[in-house]
Amino acid sequence: MVEKSDRAPLLDWEEVPPAEKPVPTPEEEKDVKGPSPANSRALGCTVPGIGWSTSPGGPGSFTSAVSSIDTSLSSRSTVPTPAEWDAQCLDKDDHTPAPGQGEVPHDIMVKWEEKDPIVAVFVVTFDTRSGNMLEWCLPGDMNLEGVEFKAMASGSHRVSSDFIYFRKGGYFGLACFANMAVESVVERGARMKSVGILSTSYTLLYRYMSFLEHQVRLQLKTPGQYSPLEAFFEDKRSVLPPDGESVVTACPGSACGAALNHCMHPEMKITHPAGCMSQFIQFFGEQIMVLWKLALLRRRILIFSPPPVGVVCYRVYCCCCLANVSIPGVGVAVPEFRPFFYVNVADIDTLDTELSYVACTTEKIFEEKRDLYDVYVDNQNVRTTRESLKPLLRLNTADREKYRKLTEQRQMLLYSQEENGDCVSSEEDHFILFFLEQNNRIFQTLSEVAGSPEPILTQESVRAMGLDPHGDRLFLLHLLETYGYDSLLVTDHPCCS
Repeated sequence: MVEKSDRAPLLDWEEVPPAEKPVPTPEEEKDVKGPSPANSRALGCTVPGIGWSTSPGGPGSFTSAVSSIDTSLSSRSTVPTPAEWDAQCLDKDDHTPAPGQGEVPHDIMVKWEEKDPIVAVFVVTFDTRSGNMLEWCLPGDMNLEGVEFKAMASGSHRVSSDFIYFRKGGYFGLACFANMAVESVVERGARMKSVGILSTSYTLLYRYMSFLEHQVRLQLKTPGQYSPLEAFFEDKRSVLPPDGESVVTACPGSACGAALNHCMHPEMKITHPAGCMSQFIQFFGEQIMVLWKLALLRRRILIFSPPPVGVVCYRVYCCCCLANVSIPGVGVAVPEFRPFFYVNVADIDTLDTELSYVACTTEKIFEEKRDLYDVYVDNQNVRTTRESLKPLLRLNTADREKYRKLTEQRQMLLYSQEENGDCVSSEEDHFILFFLEQNNRIFQTLSEVAGSPEPILTQESVRAMGLDPHGDRLFLLHLLETYGYDSLLVTDHPCCS
């Protein structure tokens, strides 16, 4: 369901907020202490995260560790500096909503509502003679070369509808695809189009999913009717920084204790009722622990799946969430874990220069391009041609124990939600917090051992990390090399041989 924007009453691409309160009159405001959340929406389980943005001067990754954070930070579309994190933590009592309210302060909420960094809108069509074509776009001078292949995935003719997240240069995009049968010899019985947008950050793109779905159906029924898209762009267009291609693409690297769930990880609206984290766990099962290790090692991960590709884009997002660390200084020198979402053959040259990424594709030819990836995921099968990584694909006792804890905690959360009506905690929060704590545990132990008089990893210290002294020895050696713990030695004790 969509609702007309407060700022543009004639436009209809704003989602209906889960909960809103009427704007108080001046007389009512006099009786209220502190800021009044006039146009706020309930945070609940779908709070926008700060995500990865192109804020000029924003850090690629930040490592300021704090114990708690104001949930109002979740409304920001740019990554705050460490100083801003500290300031927010010091002032959190001024803004943190009362228990059960889950509302964002009005002044911050309004700023977020007005922050719609849309830099382009476009329509892609399939022509029976020329193939994928860019039919229309705004602005007219925007370089959208290749977007026609990103917004309409290879093999899309087999599905009736789909949605696709992708990267275009320094921007993130979302496109909605639809396929409609027509009685036309020229179109060979089918009309296929995609309507999409580009933004400086992907975390707010979900807000326009319904609008794009509606517009692509409109384009199928009445091709060439661009006035709604023109009005949309006029209302949402963003003023780009001087360096329009400059983008922060590192996974968020800082969190804030128990309250991190509304400020650390980028939030994506999930169309499936169960949520993408639930699907991710059910789809991969214990293999999640293998993906976790590979993500933490910043390996190049490519996920193959035939269309529809929308759900696979969510798997890319979930993989990125496995590698969060909130300990200051950790990961500064390692390659950024870049999310590329959907990629095709046009991205081969770009991927060839990447040291670390996670992406998905519908094109089987990528399987033969072994120099482009370290790990190839086909359905639930996680494969690699790198001999040094093959042992990491085998699950050990510690892996199975961690997965057991993850599933048990998830079941307890689901029970709590069902029995107590707990809508504050979400599976997404639980999932990310679980792996964040595991990652922090590893690097905290490594830091303590590295600072000790005898920097040697023993059986006890390895177990303190939650790892298997036998099965995880190779993973640990890769980890030490990747993150630059050169001074640490691994004991020659039989347990670590």
